[in-house]
Amino acid sequence: MPEPMISLRNVEKTYKTAAGVTYVLRRINLDIHEGDFLTIMGPSGAGKSTLLSILGMLDDNWTGEYFFIENAIQKLDRKHRADLNRKYIGFVFQSYHLLDNLTVYENLDVPLSYRDISRKQRASMVADILDRFQIVGKKDLYPNQLSGGQQQLVGVARAVVGNPKLILADEPTGNLHSSQAKEIMELFKRLNDAGTTIVQVTHSEANAAYGNRIIQLFDGWITGETRAGQAVATR
Repeated sequence: MPEPMISLRNVEKTYKTAAGVTYVLRRINLDIHEGDFLTIMGPSGAGKSTLLSILGMLDDNWTGEYFFIENAIQKLDRKHRADLNRKYIGFVFQSYHLLDNLTVYENLDVPLSYRDISRKQRASMVADILDRFQIVGKKDLYPNQLSGGQQQLVGVARAVVGNPKLILADEPTGNLHSSQAKEIMELFKRLNDAGTTIVQVTHSEANAAYGNRIIQLFDGWITGETRAGQAVATR
């Protein structure tokens, strides 16, 4: 089997309170291979979004080892982590995280502007994604002129516009009605079939069924894993 795209070894995250140390994640050991479609499930407060933030290099306050495409993330400074994030990762946030002072078109162009892509090619890529998501008519609008569902569609479009190797999605269909949610999940499935690795956090069994692996988090621990067709006990 080839080397994993991602390896986590004994990753932990804590914070201090008056009562002592509280663990958000405990001894997380996880390998994710290129082409996986992994779902993280568990109750509120289990550590799901925290784990996703660590995978996306948005959180650097943790201990343990994290290897991403053979880069030892724990040894890199914030700038190098940000460079890897921009080059390889697309992130879909539950709360959109669109830039309010930019139009839809400009929001989609932002992740491309950090990369070595010509202005002409960027324009072509944005035009393609506007067409694919059927939001050409929204391109000159600002986020506050869109519904919640439309903002989420733009957020997903922004995550995939640069053809990332890895998509991290935090409740990607939480603000969409059922037909839009199905469209987004089928888009993720097509991207995954074409080779994009996807990690999603969701409470939806229907969304989880699109993937090939499900891990269960509880109180910061990985308590079990289900692969397509089989269950794997981890603790």
